[in-house]
Amino acid sequence: MGVGKSSKAEKIGGVSLAIDYDVFLNFRGPDTRQGLVDCLYHDLLEAEIRVFFDEEELHVGQEIGDGLRIAIERSKIYVPILSKGYASSPWCLRELEHMVECKKFKPSEKEILPIFYDVEPRDVKLQSQLYIGALAKHEEEFGSHATRSWEDALRSVAQIKGWELKNQGHWKFIKLVTREILMKLKVQDKYIVER
Repeated sequence: MGVGKSSKAEKIGGVSLAIDYDVFLNFRGPDTRQGLVDCLYHDLLEAEIRVFFDEEELHVGQEIGDGLRIAIERSKIYVPILSKGYASSPWCLRELEHMVECKKFKPSEKEILPIFYDVEPRDVKLQSQLYIGALAKHEEEFGSHATRSWEDALRSVAQIKGWELKNQGHWKFIKLVTREILMKLKVQDKYIVER
């Protein structure tokens, strides 16, 4: 992050191995792509934050690709946008699992800032039926080992203080998120420089 650096975001088709990202957006497209995510993405770009934003729709059964793994590993802050249909996407869950793993291995360098979009942390902790049905369907297709890992990742992220977006407009909310991310990036940059 920083003034003078390009604010152009790389897309999944053109992932460059030399690019580091400030923010990786993780979301279920049909739930949030045209509204919250589009607005947040552009606000982050305007603030000169390097954002990884996957514009491709993913198909059932596809594995998380090397480009996405690298983008996750090269990002500083992960912003999973946990919506009502989030758990129905194995792709979102694979990305989330990888983010949680990266955070475990580099806790001082990575941060997860969840957005609870029309869901509550208790839904993500699997204390309601909202995600449980989707995970049961995934177990039939991907097996219990994969779904247990995804459940663990969901519960782990649900423990993190995030933002709840329910019954409010997006504009003020997005400004709040962008401001918080900017502050966290400045602290990280300062910490890295002072080492």
